[in-house]
Amino acid sequence: MAAPGQEEDAMARYRSPLVSRYASAEMAFNFSERKKFGTWRRLWLYLAQAEKSLGLPITDEQIREMEANLDNIDFKMAAEEEKKLRHDVMAHVHTFAHCCPKAAAIIHLGATSCYVGDNTDLIVLRDGFNLLLPKLARVISRLADFAEKYADMPALGFTHYQPAQLTTVGKRCCLWIQDLCMDLQSLERARDDLRFRGVKGTTGTQASFLQLFEGDHSKVEELDRLVTAKAGFKRAYMVTGQTYSRKVDIGVLAVLASLGASIHKICTDIRLLANLKEIEEPFEKDQIGSSAMPYKRNPMRSERCCSLARHLMTLVMDPLQTAAVQWFERTLDDSANRRVCLAEAFLTADIILSTLQNVSEGLVVYPKVIERRIRQELPFMATENIIMAMVKAGGNRQDCHEKIRVLSQQAAAVVKQEGGDNDFIARVRADLYFSPIHKQLESLLDPSSFTGRAPQQVAKFLKEEVRPALIPYQSQMGGKIELAL
Repeated sequence: MAAPGQEEDAMARYRSPLVSRYASAEMAFNFSERKKFGTWRRLWLYLAQAEKSLGLPITDEQIREMEANLDNIDFKMAAEEEKKLRHDVMAHVHTFAHCCPKAAAIIHLGATSCYVGDNTDLIVLRDGFNLLLPKLARVISRLADFAEKYADMPALGFTHYQPAQLTTVGKRCCLWIQDLCMDLQSLERARDDLRFRGVKGTTGTQASFLQLFEGDHSKVEELDRLVTAKAGFKRAYMVTGQTYSRKVDIGVLAVLASLGASIHKICTDIRLLANLKEIEEPFEKDQIGSSAMPYKRNPMRSERCCSLARHLMTLVMDPLQTAAVQWFERTLDDSANRRVCLAEAFLTADIILSTLQNVSEGLVVYPKVIERRIRQELPFMATENIIMAMVKAGGNRQDCHEKIRVLSQQAAAVVKQEGGDNDFIARVRADLYFSPIHKQLESLLDPSSFTGRAPQQVAKFLKEEVRPALIPYQSQMGGKIELAL
């Protein structure tokens, strides 16, 4: 066991696997201490710049000093200050002031802790969506290419996980794509609905800023507008308590949970198809499926997506409960919870999108297995076509129905009781009653005649709904993704 003082040994301390094993460097940075505290300093700079422009006695020299030290963060000093003060914001005010002695007097002027805390969270949430959206678009694009390639390939459909009518491989993929397109719209809407908390003061009344500007309401409103614009937001929430409403967090995590549900469904389908040996996720040359059974090709990527998607779906319960128990203008029991759930939701979504992109870029289809399964089930599906062909050839519909009922029951017994193949068509061929249509049987059993408008639906859906939705992300499609683990 490592000694307690060996903090420098990363292997001696717990590390979240979300970051240590899976998440992208970009998303890990988005929720990093450096991004957080660097944003705090930028927010203090925006506030000082705006206050100066509206007439407060702040000098150009003070502004330049702040600008020069935005990323000059002494994290050790900040930690020592926080340990002493038990207040993270004031610890960083002191740390920033230490390297900006001329600006020390005006850092955080008129602001409350949530000025940097909540506004930074909103920036990080917005930037998190901007990282996720191109990844989601890439997954949709890869699956759209797959759906287009296999738009015409018949496959056995399942309802209740029992054999049903035929579909196509591409049409089934479009069911996945449609859910992801809904998620794309939801994430875009959630990002665009985010507003800035802005400059609101301790209980949201802007009283401190009104005092700074000697009762000039127009300057307080302009201060709020200026800082909001500097942070890259078009709008700020008009009404807040000390914090922005925690219902905002519910909306953010709800759309991520919905994305998790979509990916769980897709990857469950892929796992079931792998069991049927119809479609498999990519399996690398030296990959080991099982330590005990060397022949196995386990769908570990899809299983990882399902595992992490379950975690993502549960995280929305945190902001739901947090919003419900916020008292009046705010209580601090939101803070520790939000440090965990907001970051974990975006990190988890990032991971499962990267993994699903890898899966979607390497899906392997086994046409012969798909054809064999169709041959096992298609004869029973073709009975209606056989009846109609017999009637057209002069037969009696009711007599034909009874003949088929008997033959199909006999064939079913061979399949279920003897473990044999479906021999229904062989029985039809051997029965002289059906001799008028024996030459038509091949065409009556053509799988493509049982897929309805599936190929046309795929083409129309991809052209009219999917491809247009991806246009804003064309420059971010990138190449194939490789997973580290």
